[in-house]
Amino acid sequence: MSPRARRSYDQYCSAARALDAVGDRWTLLIVRELLAGPRRYTDLHADLPGVSTDVLASRLKDMERDGLATRRRLPPPGAANVYELTGRGHELLPVLQALGAWGEAELGERRPTDAVRAHWFALPLLRALEGEGVVEVRLEEGRFHLYAGAQDGPVYDDGPAPGEPDALLSLDTGTCAAISRGELSLTDAVRAGRVEVTGDGSLAKSLREM
Repeated sequence: MSPRARRSYDQYCSAARALDAVGDRWTLLIVRELLAGPRRYTDLHADLPGVSTDVLASRLKDMERDGLATRRRLPPPGAANVYELTGRGHELLPVLQALGAWGEAELGERRPTDAVRAHWFALPLLRALEGEGVVEVRLEEGRFHLYAGAQDGPVYDDGPAPGEPDALLSLDTGTCAAISRGELSLTDAVRAGRVEVTGDGSLAKSLREM
């Protein structure tokens, strides 16, 4: 299946040009998933509930065409095709963060039909963290880790942190959701005992001392 022709607003405006590239449904959510680093097609499909296989394949081809993502083959024993962001694609991180901050007021309580993945809380928590370092987060839904202050490369990933994290945050999903909605700051959640902070890194110490 060849990539479809690019649709355009045909407006000489940088916002319109940006939307030409990333304004299609699912594109920015694919970027959110690829901010975790290289992902297989099956992993992307599993973590984007609701997207059809045809649409996902089409969006990935569009992203390759537009220089936002690339596809490569992992060497053995992995021997699988993975997709990853280019430098241009990674530049969408602050765009997603700004969109997420704007959308806090729209989040509300979780609906019965809403899917959730633990790592979807990664970007809101990154917005709440100050400083640099590796932070592991433990929720009922699972664990993930963040690379606070990362300038390039993955900004989060599933599972425990590789090695000893600079900080370990243990909290319930309700607290994490309240932080994501902008109703509760991470600092206030730590002070109230709703987030347990362990670790000897500078991030852990700064969170405990605030």
